[in-house]
Amino acid sequence: MSRAKANLLLLLAGAVWGMGFVAQSTAMDAIGPMLFISLRFLLAMLVVLPFALLESAKAQTSLSHSDIKGFVWIGLALFSGMAAQQVGLLTTTVTNAGFLTGLYVVFVPFLMVIFLRQYPHPVVWPGALLAFAGIWLLSGGNLTDLNTGDALVILCAVFWASQVLLIGVYGTRTGRPLTLSAVQFGICSLLAFAIALVSEPIAWNAIVQAAPEILYSGIFSSGLAFTLQVIGQRYTSSAQAAIFLSSEALFAALFGAIFLGERIAGMGYLGCLFIFAAMLAVEIVPATTGRHARNVNVS
Repeated sequence: MSRAKANLLLLLAGAVWGMGFVAQSTAMDAIGPMLFISLRFLLAMLVVLPFALLESAKAQTSLSHSDIKGFVWIGLALFSGMAAQQVGLLTTTVTNAGFLTGLYVVFVPFLMVIFLRQYPHPVVWPGALLAFAGIWLLSGGNLTDLNTGDALVILCAVFWASQVLLIGVYGTRTGRPLTLSAVQFGICSLLAFAIALVSEPIAWNAIVQAAPEILYSGIFSSGLAFTLQVIGQRYTSSAQAAIFLSSEALFAALFGAIFLGERIAGMGYLGCLFIFAAMLAVEIVPATTGRHARNVNVS
């Protein structure tokens, strides 16, 4: 797969997540955050599992112990990010959450250098900052005083960046994107359900009430979008992937306007332009200069 096609898959994942942000924020009118996370990722695992089993049956080599451990770490990062974001949405605004989650765009290239000693194409640095600025403008360019929910969403951004980084390592190395997706979904669902059992009420009527949000989030936002992320990241760098995935904020604003009657402020349109400019820069500049990320072996 070409890098351009991979980046288009990541853009599609961002679009699906943008729509899912609406479902994610409204589901908690009926059920608790941990139960919602558990159900959506259980459904996602069930959707992906048959394809993962087929992928494993066709694989010429078995997964190593290191690969399996890497998949587990990805699942833990996914759960930690989802839990922090979902709980944070209880006490922060959607605007603040959307903006602060976008911090992972800036975190990823720094984590690449710190932990992997991988140096992305120079255009990624201004591209990440431009995407970050676009998300800020799209949010209205104004944050209220930080509260506990805001702090949790910032923590979520750290875990998202870690998840993107780990997928960049193990998704590329193993060539088993569907297996990776099924494992991370299963771990996320299991951990969330264990917490929900001891901390949240579980009622069938409430689950039925949240069923539309669970179905969309499970099948599309989780099963489809996270799998597209794993596949796309096999053919592009983690830093570039983060920028394309940041289009989630752009699509969230679009779908918020369509389905919830929300409107983008004047500066929000400038933010949209910044995000698109960042995506075009990281796609076009490396292709025209012939230089991609410079990797240094990690001992």
